[in-house]
Amino acid sequence: MTVSRLFPVPIPDHVAALIGSCMPTGVLQAEIDAECAAREVRRFRGPMCQEDQADREHALAALARANKVLAAYNPGLVLRPGGGIV
Repeated sequence: MTVSRLFPVPIPDHVAALIGSCMPTGVLQAEIDAECAAREVRRFRGPMCQEDQADREHALAALARANKVLAAYNPGLVLRPGGGIV
């Protein structure tokens, strides 16, 4: 099996709004939450203090909750902690 490398391509706002209007509100919110949580996880690198470790774990938990909603709707929407699509 070969893995295809997809590159993000910017789309116009009105196209994004049209795509979003076809999805349930809960899925759209989960998509936003997953993106924010993945970005938060990326902030924490290297040796971390206890507080940073707790913040990272909180972000990972938020990402897991959002991914659960996204996977139920479409498994292709699930995000990795680094921010890429699984």
